[in-house]
Amino acid sequence: MAGDQDRESNRDEVARREDVRDTYDRIATHFASTREYAWPEVEAFVDAHARDGVGLDLGCGNCRHAELLAADCESVVGFDVSRGLLETGRDRARERAFAVELIQGDAATLPLAENSVDIAVYVATLHHLPTRAARRDSLDELARVLSPDGRALVSAWSTAHDRFDATEGFDTTVEWTLPGGEPVDRFYHIYAPDEFEADLADSDLALRESALSSGNCYATVAGAEPTG
Repeated sequence: MAGDQDRESNRDEVARREDVRDTYDRIATHFASTREYAWPEVEAFVDAHARDGVGLDLGCGNCRHAELLAADCESVVGFDVSRGLLETGRDRARERAFAVELIQGDAATLPLAENSVDIAVYVATLHHLPTRAARRDSLDELARVLSPDGRALVSAWSTAHDRFDATEGFDTTVEWTLPGGEPVDRFYHIYAPDEFEADLADSDLALRESALSSGNCYATVAGAEPTG
């Protein structure tokens, strides 16, 4: 009985992840067209931590933040679950002449080597993973791939946002409207700020600083502390 329940739960989670992927494939072109500029919080983080080496834009979308990383890094990886969004990132890289290696996959299972990333941006993506286990796995994966002195910026939507009236984290959908007026629901987990910090603390990441800005939780993190 327990085994059947576990298999059913796993199938449900896979279906929910596939739904997130399919949603962003569906809205990719229109969504990317509204995401022209890098967020100022990301610009400030990259300015403070940019270095030679490997950069990672985790949940890269149209690669607006990969473009920032490419100005300083020797190489940049753009990673996203949506093939449609990766295609918009490829177009942007071609048009603006910056180099990025694009990979499609799940943020909870990164096909990257341990300690291989020197600076990472993981913004506006964690909150799309449909379970706490998946979100925690993705944070652990980020810790695994960060180099010993690497740094990453993590962000997620927060209950501090003006559109929400809540003090505890919750799951919801946020509507995206395509040209012509068709609505498309997108899954979000809206983090309470203390919940966001608790998930980071429970992960293999080392929290360096955190802040609230424009309704988002932000954290600068490092990889797992060396042992022995």
